Amino acid sequence: MTTYVLVPGFWLGGWAWDEVAAPLRAAGHDVHQISPDLSPGTGVADHVGRLVGLLERLDGVVLVGHSYGGLVVTAAADRVPQRISRLVYVDSGPLPDGMSQADFDGARPSAPGGMIPVPDRAPPGATGFDWAVVRERGRPQPAATATDPVRHGGAWKAVPRTAILCSFPETRLREMAAQVPAFGLMTEGEWVYREIRTGHWPMFSEPGALAGALLH
Repeated sequence: MTTYVLVPGFWLGGWAWDEVAAPLRAAGHDVHQISPDLSPGTGVADHVGRLVGLLERLDGVVLVGHSYGGLVVTAAADRVPQRISRLVYVDSGPLPDGMSQADFDGARPSAPGGMIPVPDRAPPGATGFDWAVVRERGRPQPAATATDPVRHGGAWKAVPRTAILCSFPETRLREMAAQVPAFGLMTEGEWVYREIRTGHWPMFSEPGALAGALLH
């Protein structure tokens, strides 16, 4: 039995992993679907600290982060690398120490009341599924989670790493990593790359393929 901990990206809760978690559980594995605290004022350190608290009670974890979740799992694994058997980044990757999600995206999203609302219209990369599932079930994201810098050292680099690439293939990743420092950590050291040719939200557009990639 493997223990999977699934961390979602912006606007999402543990529900976003339902169709991925089901085949993992059917195969006999233990699955934790994380629902981050999306209260106003919550920041990156809050999400990392809460995740570390869970990981300290587990062992041999396959720690999975989607989108912004990749930032969180990197910092958490850096604090408790002995608890992690593998880091998996789903259309995401580790950001350099001191970089924020907004730095990486190159944009400062509108955040009325300190919260980033769920987009009414599907953003780029939301392909292969109906965005209404996020619009209706998602929740506004605390702005600090976009602007706070991630903090980590080098301990996480000792953990085996897999990148599940959905928005672009490995060849494109290597081209970008050679030109853009923000992508550099995604090719530094030993990685396993898997490709699912879909958009940025494969837990909705290709949940079976994503579960299969996590199982192998």
